Amino acid sequence: MNLLCLPPALLAFIAALPLAHAQYPPPASYQNILTSPVNPNVSVAYKQPTNGTCTTAFTTQKQYTGYISIPPYTLAPIQQNYSINTFFWFIEARQTPETAPLTIWLNGGPGSSSMFGLFNEVGPCEVVQMADGRYGTQMRTFGWDRASNILFIDQPNQVGFSYDSTTNASLDLFTNEIFEPPTPPDSQLPSFMYLNGTFGTASENDSRTYATTANTTQIAARATWHFLQTWLSTFSQYNPSTRPNVTTTSSSEPAGINLFTESYGGKYGPVFATYFEDQNTAIANGQLPSNSTLPIRLQSLGIMNGLVDDLIQDYYFPYYAYNNTYGIEIISQTDQLNALNLFSNQCQPAIQSCRMANQDLFGDNEQANQLCEAAQWTCNNLTSIATAHGYFPYDIRQKSPSPDPSAAYQEYLNQEDVLSAIGARVNYTESSPYVQQDFISTGDSIRGGLIEDIADLLKLGVRVALIYGDADFLVNWYGGQAIAYAVANSLPNYPFPTSVAASGAGIPPSYASGFANAGFAEIVVNDSYVGGAVKQYGNLSFSRVYDAGHFIPYYQPETAFQIFARVIMGTDLSTAADVDLSSFASNGTANATYTASAPPAPSPTCWVRNWNGSCSTSDTEAMQNGEGLIKYGMYVQNSDSITLPSTSVNAGIPGSPMSTTSSGSREAKASETTTTPLTGVYTATGTPTSSGGAAPTAVPGLDGRVGMILSGALLGAAVMI
Repeated sequence: MNLLCLPPALLAFIAALPLAHAQYPPPASYQNILTSPVNPNVSVAYKQPTNGTCTTAFTTQKQYTGYISIPPYTLAPIQQNYSINTFFWFIEARQTPETAPLTIWLNGGPGSSSMFGLFNEVGPCEVVQMADGRYGTQMRTFGWDRASNILFIDQPNQVGFSYDSTTNASLDLFTNEIFEPPTPPDSQLPSFMYLNGTFGTASENDSRTYATTANTTQIAARATWHFLQTWLSTFSQYNPSTRPNVTTTSSSEPAGINLFTESYGGKYGPVFATYFEDQNTAIANGQLPSNSTLPIRLQSLGIMNGLVDDLIQDYYFPYYAYNNTYGIEIISQTDQLNALNLFSNQCQPAIQSCRMANQDLFGDNEQANQLCEAAQWTCNNLTSIATAHGYFPYDIRQKSPSPDPSAAYQEYLNQEDVLSAIGARVNYTESSPYVQQDFISTGDSIRGGLIEDIADLLKLGVRVALIYGDADFLVNWYGGQAIAYAVANSLPNYPFPTSVAASGAGIPPSYASGFANAGFAEIVVNDSYVGGAVKQYGNLSFSRVYDAGHFIPYYQPETAFQIFARVIMGTDLSTAADVDLSSFASNGTANATYTASAPPAPSPTCWVRNWNGSCSTSDTEAMQNGEGLIKYGMYVQNSDSITLPSTSVNAGIPGSPMSTTSSGSREAKASETTTTPLTGVYTATGTPTSSGGAAPTAVPGLDGRVGMILSGALLGAAVMI
């Protein structure tokens, strides 16, 4: 919103706030503003970002950013009395985008932006600091655009760049709270901790701060389905259903979309996928008009360190706290036994009470909401164990606060030239406490049924990949493995045997027996190391990624990419070999037993946009005393602590792209002595002798500093992103 368009009274009020820093986005402009091809009430506005905004491997790769605007009451019978303006960022695949698969990426939260995934995990570019302190972007070698077209969506409403109505307000960086209209800074905070900008309407000044967004995953699924109806019809050239399937080895299999999610995406993924498939059925049987509704068929569902079912996974919080990959005893064995007793006697019954209540899909039953929210708070004593003992819940190899991953991208996305380049109408915030509050108010995370949803997806032929980093406490790999077994065990009679072996066992085996008998095979990432272990039967797989925290692609980018590519291609996740998934089972050990030691702690960095996640108690005390300064989005207690890259860093910025490849060379310089191809998927022909992935690379230009995770807390522990 343009500041000059504000009412005079409000302008005068803002003028009286000289201590608050202003950072309003410039008026947004687009190359295309259209009516949805499938719904005349829905509009889409988009543009191609200015060259240099997000550096890709090849200059020929097209990008589109913009909004799809859904008017009130579109989601009826849901009480949606607010507008939904959903931001997206799309990037073409590096090769043959006209035939490449389409992958949708969703971060979790609830309330976390998928821009985090774009810039810190799987997108084509990453933010680096240049010699003059400014931020720009470089190409990410193992971005997932290497194998797929990829669409990042900020959802639900009020997340990231998405909003209901633009509103000028103040953001308190210390508490992550928004105040509307703009207000003077808290007297206990220096002015640099307050920013005036443009946001959605959710703020501390509302009687119900979260009234204009989804309050359950079921509502979010419906909003995203409506979004995709317009996106897939507007960008029909990228809709896999409109062209032959060239991704998988089975040429008879219809082309589909790949949905990959993370963290709270353990809820989003199964619910969204199930709703999409239900809508496909409604189209097929005539309940929805086929001439104005598009089927959204999923080919694969990937869940990375996902919270799928608390009734199963919460047990493994105390289990992992004492028995983990790295020999780190967060709690004593006595404390572990006490916590397991708490799970059995308090947490588990609370979850069951929630699930026995008369639940509705949209959070309208207040009694059920109260029971489910109460269960969240009861079980929080388990989920917050790591935080309570000073460990970083996203990576137990570190103590809190942690600088990983970097928050530099948040500074970059709030630069005026970047906001203008992508057509952003609001300032960027990584995580919305108001969306989180809304989901908490209905106890959304406690509600069940997702094991059954995943099992039904397997019956429909959807490939389901459960992928977990083994250094994560927040959604640890033991719990993820238990989810995989629960899904398999829910299918004791599927697939139906078509013949009988000499032993009397059915062929093919059911998921219950086939998955149980499959072994853990090594995930061969390249010629030099093994990045994890995978248990795979049919379309169901569970991967444990070595030396990776909650954000697997950040910690182990090459391993994460190879697993992703093999999932969407329908191959053996161990080697990328072509296999017949209708009968394939991995071969290996009965258990994944890899162990490792914790690496040295990274150098601290206090990111002002992630104060509570990256800044120390000493930083907070100094800041509240009015000491220190902000430079390049980082807080330092004295100017001598500021360091800039010692050598020139080549990076793209809006309007000034860095030199990349347009044709010919397909390699990028990875070090002084090695080169890494920019395209292709590794297929193993043998097994390296070494195990474990390489350590994550520090953000270029930050001299080893890597920082930030999140602001806020999930039920007093940590927000899931």
